Amino acid sequence: MDYAILKLLHVTCVILSYLLFLSRGVWMLRASSALQQRWVKIMPHINDTVLLASAIALAMLTQRNPAEEPWLAAKIGGLLVYIALGMVAFRFAKTRRVKATTWILAQGVFIYIVLVAVTKNPVLV
Repeated sequence: MDYAILKLLHVTCVILSYLLFLSRGVWMLRASSALQQRWVKIMPHINDTVLLASAIALAMLTQRNPAEEPWLAAKIGGLLVYIALGMVAFRFAKTRRVKATTWILAQGVFIYIVLVAVTKNPVLV
């Protein structure tokens, strides 16, 4: 696949992933029934699978190795933290306060991941 198309797919999935995460968090905090819709439960998983597949394809196409490129390793580490915080916010947290806190922290990690991707610098000062 062409690099430009693959990168466009990846960036589009990043934007959609954030919009879905943001919407689900707002609905969660408002205790909205929208959160129970079937598409809301399925779509993030489909999008995030395409997002991950496009990331792997981009890394392979450009021959990037996280062991050799600290910014890429930082993105992967950030992704793991983002996933963990999202799981706490949407599945494991019992109180509204913990849900809101972990949801907000996850957004900060998401912004970090995007900034690292744009700057290729894992240490943002």
